[in-house]
Amino acid sequence: MKNLILVRHGKSSWEYNVKDKDRPLKERGINDAFLVAEVLRKQQINIDYMFSSPANRALHTSIIFCRELDFNFSSFQISNELYDFSGESVLSFVKTVDNSLNTIVIFGHNYAFTHIANSLGNNYIENVPTSGLVQLQFNEDKWSSITKGITKQVIFPKQLRV
Repeated sequence: MKNLILVRHGKSSWEYNVKDKDRPLKERGINDAFLVAEVLRKQQINIDYMFSSPANRALHTSIIFCRELDFNFSSFQISNELYDFSGESVLSFVKTVDNSLNTIVIFGHNYAFTHIANSLGNNYIENVPTSGLVQLQFNEDKWSSITKGITKQVIFPKQLRV
């Protein structure tokens, strides 16, 4: 069984004159990432590895999750393939993950994550929002074999804000 957890980066700021990869999180993005990470921590899912896009907003979101989950940074990696907006590079990346890893979390971007959630999951999601999490589960032993799975859970920050 393979579990793919997609986490879209937190809400980012457009107020700085920086390259796209360097855009920082807004305060809301930081707060929402903590909200979603806290729900995931309470579930006590055994995560084998985490991967992040090199974009500042995705990296910052991933670090919030790592800290909140008390996740070991030695099982964390940055991949340029995850700086993808179509989903093609992300899907290629996932299909090459080491088969000894059963549950992975990847931090990245839309439209890629909405596309992957809809093409690989069994529930239609109109849009994965910033800091949104989608867990997909596959009855497969090899990442290269994943096709259609089930949408095991969806956690969106709007549902958690009080």
